[in-house]
Formats: sequence, structure tokens, C-alpha cells
Amino acid sequence: MKQNPSELWDRSLQLIKGNVSEQQYKTWFEPIVFESYSPATMTLLVQVPSPFVYEYLEENFVDLISKVLRRVFGQSIRLSYRIITDKTNNKDMVLQSDKSDDQVEKPLPRTRANQSYTVLDAAQPQAIDSQLNPHQTFDNFIEGLSNKLPRSIGLSLAQNPSSTLFNPLFVFGPSGCGKTHLINAIGLRVKKLFPQKRVLYVSARLFQVQYTNAVKFNTLNDFINFYQTIDLLIVDDIQEWMTAPRTQNTFFHIFDHLFRNGKRIILACDRPPVDLKGMNERLVTRFCCGLIAELERPDTQLCIDILNAKIHHDGLDIPVEVVNFIAENANGSVRDLEGVINSILAYSVVYNKPIDMALAESVLKRSVKIDNKPLTIDDIIESVCGYFNVSVEEVNGKSRKRNLVVARQVSMYLAQKHTKMPASRIGKLIAGRDHSTVLHSCEKVEERMKIDKLFYEEVTKIENTFKLKK
Repeated sequence: MKQNPSELWDRSLQLIKGNVSEQQYKTWFEPIVFESYSPATMTLLVQVPSPFVYEYLEENFVDLISKVLRRVFGQSIRLSYRIITDKTNNKDMVLQSDKSDDQVEKPLPRTRANQSYTVLDAAQPQAIDSQLNPHQTFDNFIEGLSNKLPRSIGLSLAQNPSSTLFNPLFVFGPSGCGKTHLINAIGLRVKKLFPQKRVLYVSARLFQVQYTNAVKFNTLNDFINFYQTIDLLIVDDIQEWMTAPRTQNTFFHIFDHLFRNGKRIILACDRPPVDLKGMNERLVTRFCCGLIAELERPDTQLCIDILNAKIHHDGLDIPVEVVNFIAENANGSVRDLEGVINSILAYSVVYNKPIDMALAESVLKRSVKIDNKPLTIDDIIESVCGYFNVSVEEVNGKSRKRNLVVARQVSMYLAQKHTKMPASRIGKLIAGRDHSTVLHSCEKVEERMKIDKLFYEEVTKIENTFKLKK
């Protein structure tokens, strides 16, 4: 006679009881309550009394539970936990176990002295696109006094990514100091030395968009499970989560899983952890438990070295006095340095002018921020409309013409990137859209910039234009 799921669960508990001590069974397994079993999805749902119990089970007994359930319920079994988060208000959440139906039984050496069962391993996950920029390597990350420590540590971690030393690595510094370049370089070096590693670079904004979509389409468990398979997770611009508590909470569970399993985490931010106002305290404490490395603005000598490297790479001929002048006046921003050089070259070619001090002075006035006036939405829209030759009224209207849609999306992307406004406010000021439209637009622009070099250059030119108005 076929046993019902509740009886199968009782049988599973008996097998587990034979593999743990009496105290361990009473403390961690007796409180588990069978809730339901879905034959269609092969999903077993059990209830645990607190997030702590869930985390302890997943950290210490997940292999035993997985093996037992496969034996009793079948190889394709999925395990999900209902976790009571607020007994007073009857609130809970459901999370899937780290072991899912894409695993195969594969004996491995035991790693815990108190276990007498054979540990299982997951099947090799499918290959993923790391989303790394292939041009941002250690070879072209010029070293100077302002970045010597972060660069040295980053290179060391890339050569030994499985080490638990300095995990997580938290890199912070002002815009244009090379944070994104450094974390990309670490990821690329890991991929080169350890091609079997699953490495993923993601911006905080894109992660938030993915999370929002996962909630919307009821695929949150799949979203979390995917990120928990990563060996090296690199997240850029995490300050953008300060007003997103639900995103923070989801990342906390991903972070904890990766950290407990010895996976490498690298985070980049425009400020140190203590200045992340609005960030969940338990996340901040985890950011601080590894190594916090500051990237300062490059000094004049490093600016000169960066300029000379770019000039040599591009085969340009720029007088020494012009290089020194740019380095001394470009506000210590690598992006500004590159923008000035590109602009000087363009002016020289178009107007058939020699590259001299007069041209450098003229271009610098147009390319570098000269004061601290805050950038406004109006500044951004004006620059975008000027570049795409459309009117502000058209961008703020309802038309779905392609050129207007692109201008609208670029405006939202640049507003999200260069102002401190929340997505909901940006949407209201640009065409009266909601926050989900803003997040979608930002995602579209980021994706296109990665594959369309011309579009990337267009967006960069617009940024250089509106910087003049700051």
C-alpha cells in the first residue's frame, strides 16, 4: 500500500534520528512540522519555528536531510521551509533548501566529525555569463599611492579566491577613482586562473530589478537559488540599496549562504559601510567583517601615468606640457581624464587643430566639473534632448516613437546614476512614469551599453555634456 506524504516524512525523521545525537534530534528536528507535499512539483513543505533554525539546519545538516529525502521521496524531491518571522502578526516566508532537484548523488569525503553519513554534492551548474568588462584588467589598472593597497589585495584574492581571508572585500571611494575597474579586474583574473569558477558581476540596480521581477512573477526562490550557486559574486554601487529594505533582506540570505560556504564576495560602494544610512544593521556588520579598502582619487602623478598609458595604447602624440596640464586640472577622476583626451582628439581631428595648450584649455572648460553645483533632472533632460535632437515636451509626453523612448530611457538611467533621487521621484519628473518603469529603463540602457559600443559612446558623450552644467 502506498504511504501518504506525512508517513514518508515520519520515516525520514526516523532515518535522520539514526544519524544524529539524541540532543541534536530533539533540538533541531523535533520542532519541524510537516505541512504539505505536491506530487506535481515533487516539493515537500515543512515549517520551522524561526529563521535561526532554518539557517542552522541548512548550514549543518543539509547534506543529511537531502540524502534521506531522496531515499524516501525520490531523487527529484525539492524541500522548502516555511519560516515563522513574526508570531504576533502571523507573518512568515518560504525559502527553498539549497539542495534542489538538479543535484545528483555523488559521494564526497566527510567534512564534519559528528556525521556518519555520506555527503552529497550538487551537479555542476550550467555555465553563466559573468557580465565582466573584458577591457578592465589588472594590466591596464595603473598603480599609484592612492590605489596601491586595494590593487595588491585584489590581485592576491584573485590568485587564491577560495581563501576565507578578507571576505568580503568591501571597496569604497568617490566616483571616478577606479572601483569598477578594480572589481572587474579581480573577476577577470579569477576566470582566467580558475575557469571552472562561477563568477558574476552585477550592479546593485540590476540586482534590484531582478529581485522586483522575481517577486512580480513569483520566482523568488529560483532567483535566490541561482545567486547561491555563485563562487565569486561581485556587486557594484551597493549604496543604491539604502532605500530598498526588501532587496537588502533578500541579499542578506544570499550573502549568508555564500559566506558560510566559503564563497568569495566583493562589494563596491561610494562610501564606507558606516555611512550607509538606511542599510540593514545586520548587513552592515557583515560588510565590516572582512576587509574595507579605500580607493582615493588619483594624485597628479597617477593621473599623468594613466594619461600616458592611454596615449601609448591609442597611439596618440600629445605634448608633455598638455598631459601635465590635464592631470593637474581634471579633478582627480579617471573618467574625466579619459573624457578630456577623447574630446581633445575629436576637436583636433574635426577642426584640424594641433594638440596644444590652447586646445587643452578650451576642451577642459567644457569637460570637467568646475564647481559643486548639484546636478538636476532638468540638466540631464536638457543634455539628452540636445544630443538626440528632440524637445523636452516630447520626452515628457506619451509618444512611443523609438527615438523618444530611447531619449526617455537614457534620461532615467542618467538621473538614477547621477542624482540621489529615488526611482519613484525620477519617474514623476520624467514623463510621469512610475518607479518600475524607471528600473526597467535603467536595465535596458545597461544591457544595450554592454553590447552596443556606439550606444555606450553616445551615453558617455551625453554625460560629458551635462557635467558642464554642474
